[in-house]
Amino acid sequence: MDFYMDEIKVLMDEAAMNRAVTRIAHEIIEANKGAKDLILIGIETRGVPLAKILSNKIKSIENSEVPVESINITFYRDDLEKKFDQPFTEAHSITSDINGKGVILVDDVIFTGRTVRAAMDALMDIGRPSFIKLATLIDRGHRELPIRPDFVGKNIPTSKKEIVQVRLKEVDSESVVRLVSKG
Repeated sequence: MDFYMDEIKVLMDEAAMNRAVTRIAHEIIEANKGAKDLILIGIETRGVPLAKILSNKIKSIENSEVPVESINITFYRDDLEKKFDQPFTEAHSITSDINGKGVILVDDVIFTGRTVRAAMDALMDIGRPSFIKLATLIDRGHRELPIRPDFVGKNIPTSKKEIVQVRLKEVDSESVVRLVSKG
């Protein structure tokens, strides 16, 4: 009987993740010349706690609160079987006014770009930010859309068969990034 084991490789431990998020926070502050008029919007699921971590880092650096919101892009995905005529503005819990503000979308991994496109569509149904930039912990390549993150923790070239697992203490009780190769 043949069977294959998954090969698991740790790409980032908790300390490496912390350094990457700290660097991203500094880059966001530098690009915006501070933290004024910024809103961090985490893409559910792991983008939300990552946005909160970034907000705390920015606060410790700039002594300025950056609001954190979350967005669920389920109804904006282009891979749903049924398309809807009306936008689903109820599919978010954003209470901040994003009009004229700088929005930093936060996600754990960028792959094809389709999740980010869906998040931008959802944001544009909510309001008109002055800009939208993307922060991601891991960029694994394989884009299908012309979307590129502005702030990246780590670029990790992968095959399409590999899986990048980001685990955060806030959700998973551990902080680690793993690459899983199906054997």
